[in-house]
Amino acid sequence: MSDSRAWHSVSAGVVERELETSASFGLTLEEARSRRSAYGPNLIRSGRRHSALVILLSQFQDFMVLVLLGATAVSAFLGEYRDVVAILAIVILNAILGFVQEFRAERALEALRKLSAPKATVLRDGRAEQVDAVDVVPGDVVILSPGDRIPADARLVESFGIEVDESVLTGESKPARKDATEIVRQSAPVVEHKNMLHAGTVVTRGRAVGLVVATGMETEMGRIAGMIEDVTDGDTPLQRRLSQLGRWLVAGCLMLCALVAGLGVARGESIELMFLAGVSLAVAAIPEGLPAIVTVSLALGVQRMSARKAIVRKLSAVETLGCATVICADKTGTLTQNQMTVVEIDLIGRNIQVTGSGYSPEGEFAEGGDPVDPAADRVLQDLLVCAGLCNDASLVRQSAEERTYGAPSRGRPWQSVRQRGWDVVGDPTEGALLAMAHKGGRETMQKVRSFIRVAEVPFEPERRMMAVACSGPSGVFTFVKGAPQVVLELCENRYLGGHPEGGTAPRDRRFDGAVLARNSAMASQSMRVLAMACAPGNLIDRIRLGQTRDLPGLTFLGMVGMMDPPRPEAVRSVALARQAGIATLMITGDHAATAEAIAKQVGIVGNGRRILTGEELDAMGDAQLEEAVSEVAVFARVAPAHKLRIVRALRAQGHVVAVTGDGVNDAPAIREADIGIAMGQTGTDVAREASSMVLSDDNYATIIAAIEEGRSIYDNIRKFIRYLLACNVGEVLTMLLAVAAGLPLPLTPIQILWMNLMTDGLPAMALAADPTDPNTMQRAPRNPREGIFSRGLGLKMAADGVFISLCTIACYILAGVLLGHDLETARTMAFSTLVMSQLVYVFRCRMEGRVSSGAGESSRNMFLLVAVGLSVGLQIFGVHHDLGRAFLGTRALAPLDWALVLFLSGWSTFLASAARAVKRAIGRRCTAFRVGKAGETR
Repeated sequence: MSDSRAWHSVSAGVVERELETSASFGLTLEEARSRRSAYGPNLIRSGRRHSALVILLSQFQDFMVLVLLGATAVSAFLGEYRDVVAILAIVILNAILGFVQEFRAERALEALRKLSAPKATVLRDGRAEQVDAVDVVPGDVVILSPGDRIPADARLVESFGIEVDESVLTGESKPARKDATEIVRQSAPVVEHKNMLHAGTVVTRGRAVGLVVATGMETEMGRIAGMIEDVTDGDTPLQRRLSQLGRWLVAGCLMLCALVAGLGVARGESIELMFLAGVSLAVAAIPEGLPAIVTVSLALGVQRMSARKAIVRKLSAVETLGCATVICADKTGTLTQNQMTVVEIDLIGRNIQVTGSGYSPEGEFAEGGDPVDPAADRVLQDLLVCAGLCNDASLVRQSAEERTYGAPSRGRPWQSVRQRGWDVVGDPTEGALLAMAHKGGRETMQKVRSFIRVAEVPFEPERRMMAVACSGPSGVFTFVKGAPQVVLELCENRYLGGHPEGGTAPRDRRFDGAVLARNSAMASQSMRVLAMACAPGNLIDRIRLGQTRDLPGLTFLGMVGMMDPPRPEAVRSVALARQAGIATLMITGDHAATAEAIAKQVGIVGNGRRILTGEELDAMGDAQLEEAVSEVAVFARVAPAHKLRIVRALRAQGHVVAVTGDGVNDAPAIREADIGIAMGQTGTDVAREASSMVLSDDNYATIIAAIEEGRSIYDNIRKFIRYLLACNVGEVLTMLLAVAAGLPLPLTPIQILWMNLMTDGLPAMALAADPTDPNTMQRAPRNPREGIFSRGLGLKMAADGVFISLCTIACYILAGVLLGHDLETARTMAFSTLVMSQLVYVFRCRMEGRVSSGAGESSRNMFLLVAVGLSVGLQIFGVHHDLGRAFLGTRALAPLDWALVLFLSGWSTFLASAARAVKRAIGRRCTAFRVGKAGETR
């Protein structure tokens, strides 16, 4: 038996013989068990799962952590065991934070991960029985009805008007019609497999019997999952920046060791002594809190995203999204609701708009902006009753869930509301018609429920219509819906246009022309158009006998136009993305006209950007595609391989690419992108497995929140990098200048450790939680190749460190020379000056990268105030309490001593601010001078 051949190109009988099964009897229980052992479980192979131990150990592989472990070994070699304990505590804290976040993210995702079809109805020993989908095997006979999720790839044996929603596989939003009698050419794409059913898709209409031909990884869904394994993960921008920072630190430490050792040897000190002193300073220079604070910053961002219904699988994913330049979004279910919705009713002479979205029965009718009451409009109510009766679907209310709307930029809060959504059991088109009927109100639905169906003609592609005969209080009536041309030909009469109370007249050419013209106009707007008609009496037998014209008494009611509408939040998100300098591309398997209509509604098409189809893409080489990709807004009729090419072309152009989607067809591109975003509710297991972030509420607006969060996280990382490294520069220069000047060491090793804990701990952590600048989304995306010290950050850190060091040395010298203090007291004053300078400096670092400096709610950071207050209190404890003085070797300071300490602590930040103000003033004068000279030249 083979499960890899083109089953769609042979008859059902051939498939039955090849699989050694019987379509009428199925497999025996014994044979099913044997094949289960041979083929394995019917599962899509998940990505690599790591044990908790592996996740924990991976936390120690970061370059900065390795540097810290090296520093720990050096400290142990020097006998500084308190340093060893402190640094190891930081390393372990960092590992625990990273482990807990990754472990919790994986467990949260496990809650979303489920088998595509948990149960299946199969024939075993000639009897229909339900089995777990994981136990379905090739050769099983599956029985399917509306609402069933197909458990495996199957060749149709019998079909009775079956239609299947294949949007997760092909991107097509309309159900695909299937026919067991068709034989398709071997080279036909999946979208044309009319005689095949594919795993993970859903039956929307009709019934069918199929022979399972492939399970697990051999299905179409499994093959696409296999494509993901060929794509490798790359470093994120943050990982590259931190790697760069680690190399800077190692180089700086080595240079520092060499410089200090050289100066000491030049003064006549022993080589061994100065080598140890240089290594000690190198240990002090390493910002041991940096990895932990980076992890905390990312973890805080992840927690905020989790509150907004996003599950981040990797800590760095949100940061990566923060520098995204392009979002590639699937149309169906991502930019649109994946729920057909009636938006327009045309009564031929009267045009009525329908509000509401999805399958919700809530909405209103309006004509020319004025509300319309169906209870007072006979023609409209008759059409709504027809839509409710000529219908096999049902609406179900989903469980309540919290959804988050709004835009967080410019300080606007997100609005959380509790909602209960609606879904359809059956055909999406009929679900849309039923929702429209419910919008007609209680009186309309009472009329619908007062009828009982007595006969029907089900929808068939050949007829392109459906008819039902229903018995009600006023007798039997026939209701018809279908393609406008077909229904129009069936009708004898028409309602008089412009008369809500009704009144009929025979059809004429003018009326027929108006109907066809309106049908064309509505279809050109990518609407799916259906016509409605009704008649007294039972006309079902006439329709069955093939009468296609002028059925007696059948009156044309009007037409309804429906579409899969854009998500309201997606429209806002696209606008916000454009405002933030981020391009949005639509990538879909749908037709170009449909894609263009949705793209216009959400604001993607414009500014000369065009639409490219899969056929046109096939004709392009990779180089041509890279040149054209920046001019394209919509890619239509594309396959998974096309999506991979598009993402690779964008990345080749230097873009940081985010890809959103929910279907199996999105998974390879999701994995290839810099960051992949899957939908948690409608998304497939394969898409979620490929993603870096899962939106548990499928809300496209959450992506914009993630972008803002990512930018804020990077801003905060720059803030505390500036703070940590500038303070460490100040500490090292203080020690270095004292040694170079021949002064006694101004700080003891335990004081250096205490200072690191006081200033590198809580205040730096508080910077990681700094609120988002309200204008974050007003600037262009950050260049992914931008260095962590770009935009003058390195120069700022160096200058700030110099000023902190100079003020500390000044206090050290003045304490001995001016105030006549002994060495221990002078050291205590220098120690306190260095600590207080850094605690003052942290507030200046808050302004790093900020566009505004208002004191509004968004600019407050109470955690920082508490952290600084706690650090000040601990410093006072270390200077004035007996235990603190005994531990740190300090002396109590007099009020005059503290006055000098505080003056010089604030003076260091004042000097740095004044220097930059002078620099800006000189820059403005130079600019004005150049402009003036240019004017004189003209």
